[in-house]
Amino acid sequence: RPQARAPEANGLGGASWDPPAKGNEGGDPGGRRAAGLEPAKEGAGGEGGAPGWDPLDEMSADQIMARLLSLSLPGHQAIAEYVWVDGSMQACRSKAYTVNLPEGETEVKLEHLKTWNFDGSSTGQAPGDDSEVLLIPRRVFKDPFRMGQHVLVMAECVAPDGSPLPSNTRAPANEVFENPAVKGEEPWFGIEQEYALLDKDTGWPLGWPAKGFPGPQGPYYCGAGADKVAGRDIVDAHYKACLYAGITVSGVNGEVMPSQWEYQVGPCTGIESGDHVWMSRYILHRIGELAGVVVTLDPKPMPGDWNGSGCHTNYSTKAMRADGGFEKIKEAIERLEKRHLEHIAVYGDGNERRLTGKHETADIGTFSWGVANRGASVRVGRDTEKDGKGYLEDRRPASNMDPYVVTGKLAKTTVLDM
Repeated sequence: RPQARAPEANGLGGASWDPPAKGNEGGDPGGRRAAGLEPAKEGAGGEGGAPGWDPLDEMSADQIMARLLSLSLPGHQAIAEYVWVDGSMQACRSKAYTVNLPEGETEVKLEHLKTWNFDGSSTGQAPGDDSEVLLIPRRVFKDPFRMGQHVLVMAECVAPDGSPLPSNTRAPANEVFENPAVKGEEPWFGIEQEYALLDKDTGWPLGWPAKGFPGPQGPYYCGAGADKVAGRDIVDAHYKACLYAGITVSGVNGEVMPSQWEYQVGPCTGIESGDHVWMSRYILHRIGELAGVVVTLDPKPMPGDWNGSGCHTNYSTKAMRADGGFEKIKEAIERLEKRHLEHIAVYGDGNERRLTGKHETADIGTFSWGVANRGASVRVGRDTEKDGKGYLEDRRPASNMDPYVVTGKLAKTTVLDM
């Protein structure tokens, strides 16, 4: 697998830099000429002060690039990378601008950020003759790539008149979570995001024989060893980057199919869950970009006797978590059964290839539930049964599901019975 370049990189966004071995003693404060930011002084430099010596001659392009990426900005300036869900409703786009912080402020907050815009005709979100789409900043995360005072911003898309675009599923989900009945139940979500890593040139899972197949499933889940695992460096980089950013990632593990992984986001409350999942996906794709590896959220990345990828959604309300909550869980499951097909319709594209009744799934057309049953539509844990309270796990959502849609739908069905 191709490795990310810039061997001097120190973390995802920082870098160390070794100055040239010769001729820079006191002659280039801060290494600015070596970084190509100032011209070399005439006659400056090398052994004996050889005129015309240029420190760039002794640096590789990777060293210069690493040095530029590590430059610090004044404390009152920060870069804000706005991230939004595009017209495909499957991927994120992003662009950045410079934030000039008020005097005395050193940390970017939501109130420092502007309503911005972009060309929606290039993202499948507006026609060419009326292409302006507005970006409303909604949540701020630390930027694990640029680090320092820089931030990632989860934004939502609205038309110039302020109405949410059809691709903006955050707005209707937030309406559900702001409903007094739902808000009073403090809905918690824990989302298990599965994905697979692919070779960018062949489209084949990372670590698999070229256009061939590894041994049958069995030894790969939570496995260790070069014959069982591929991409752990990407997984661990993503894990740490999310925690650095402030995303509530509670764990990671290798999955059943080789080159398939999972991370868990939560517990999060209400709309926070969708914001955290979408930003975690953006960061994952960015790390894949650095490593030259493709991340796929396809719910069945490989046909045949291989597990698909899901996005199991663990869910509870205040009533479910209280004493006697198991009865409330069963009531919620009854409501989910009544609206089974409504949920399936919004639980991810291509989910019919995954929900076959095999490979730890229930059949897509039939609703079922059970305690500790991973072949059911909804699973309840042994601890929940024992304690008489807790949470349920909806195992139907596909890996490419929209977390705003799924979390909002769960709350709307189980709390509002709508």
